[in-house]
Amino acid sequence: MVIPTNWRLRESRRRASVLRVWWILLLALGGASSPAESGAAEPTTDNAGPYSSLLLAQAPADDEDEPALQPLPPPADVMDQEFSTQPYNMPTPVDADLKNILGRLEALEKGAAPKKPDVNADLKKEFDENDGRGKWTDLSGDKWAIKLGGQVQIDSINWANVENPPVPAYNYFEFRRARLIADGVGYGVYDFRLQIETEPEGEDTVTTPVTVIRDAYLSMNEIPLIDRWRIGNFFVPFSLEQVTNDTNNLFLERSIPTQGIFSADRELGMAVYTVNDAKDFTYTTGIFVDSLSEAIKERIDNNQGQRISNRITYLPYYDEPSNGRYLVHTGAGVLYTHDQDQLARFRARPQIHEGPFLIDTGNFPARSYTTGNIELATVWGPLSVQSEMFLSSVDRINDDDATISGAYVYFSYFLTGENRIYERYGQHGAQFGRVVPFSNFFVVPGGYGPGAWELKGRWSNLTLTQLDSGQYNDFTFGINWYWSERVRTELEWIHPVTRFGTTPYGPQTADIIGLRFDFNF
Repeated sequence: MVIPTNWRLRESRRRASVLRVWWILLLALGGASSPAESGAAEPTTDNAGPYSSLLLAQAPADDEDEPALQPLPPPADVMDQEFSTQPYNMPTPVDADLKNILGRLEALEKGAAPKKPDVNADLKKEFDENDGRGKWTDLSGDKWAIKLGGQVQIDSINWANVENPPVPAYNYFEFRRARLIADGVGYGVYDFRLQIETEPEGEDTVTTPVTVIRDAYLSMNEIPLIDRWRIGNFFVPFSLEQVTNDTNNLFLERSIPTQGIFSADRELGMAVYTVNDAKDFTYTTGIFVDSLSEAIKERIDNNQGQRISNRITYLPYYDEPSNGRYLVHTGAGVLYTHDQDQLARFRARPQIHEGPFLIDTGNFPARSYTTGNIELATVWGPLSVQSEMFLSSVDRINDDDATISGAYVYFSYFLTGENRIYERYGQHGAQFGRVVPFSNFFVVPGGYGPGAWELKGRWSNLTLTQLDSGQYNDFTFGINWYWSERVRTELEWIHPVTRFGTTPYGPQTADIIGLRFDFNF
């Protein structure tokens, strides 16, 4: 295809015009000189480099001949820069002024925005000046963070042997616990727990299926001097074994003198918890309504009764490098109960949930009773030992005061090397927590994990001789197999022994085999 000569002339002139406009702009913005003023030698087509494709001008030519195109030199100030294949970025002297203006506009917008009044300014200042722990942070705009969970325990109990047949000993299978739990924290200092029981039989005196409230409380934390305040339905702070949650206790049931005898269970009330900075000293006190039914959830009566508890704990030794793999725990407590109906009763089953009461005082008139206890526990690697002793004075009506007592001691040893986990300031103060296996139990092609294996043994005692009800001793041995920190199986041999004069069955011995599968989430 032949291109007309006049078209080539017009194209070369157009390019020359564009280049002249470009030089004028460079002179105006950067002070560049023209080719004539700079005295730059015109490059030839052999060494024009990358400029030959951009800077072309018309060479003198005859109208009838094809004009020869020759490269034009670039401006001197552009030649001084390092060129690349990228387009040249023209200088923009207005950038700095534009940024300055935009910055001022942004500052004005922020200044014009309404500010929330700091109602805690004085408190923050006082906190910073007097406490010295840093700046106070207001989390009033925080929200609840809620975690849902649950617990299921399935029991199978077999009376292998009963010495005297009059004892109504029946084998049974049951859901020992089937619970739904909601835990929440929020607003910087609050936490709550709601735990409901859905298993059919909620209490000894309630046989119809009901929903039983276990935990239902709200706590406020980090309060000066007292640290934590709690209100609702929760464990009365008394006894190490009692305040340790069911999933973290070693045996199917708590010891004879603990569960429902000398230690109160969950009650409706309020308590304050205190801990020192080293977390080796705690003190808890609370006031509660006496024995309000968790199933019925109300009591209409002018006399509600009261429980007042005090508990103190001290850690004389705690190995920090191992996070408490070696420790010694001590504690003491006092629990005063002003009976709601002025009728007292002390009774205990073998250490299972269902079955006959092998020792029972029956109801008798009493105004109140006061119980003191001593706590001792140690964890020394895989070995742990725990014990409590109880002594109670019962203020009987129309009779002398009676003194009753009880105690337990138990040990555990991990065959796989783990140790019991101790919480210096847990949900209910100083208590034991979840066991964490070194390796979970699993079986897959090419490998397996053993879980954690724990041997255990316990002796517990309840003496009610001053109430003419005799004495009861119980021996338990077994093994726990932890599949994970939230799944375990328990196997126990339970051997109750009652002495002469024990009501209602007299001297008895029995052998009971208990098996439990326990998981929570």
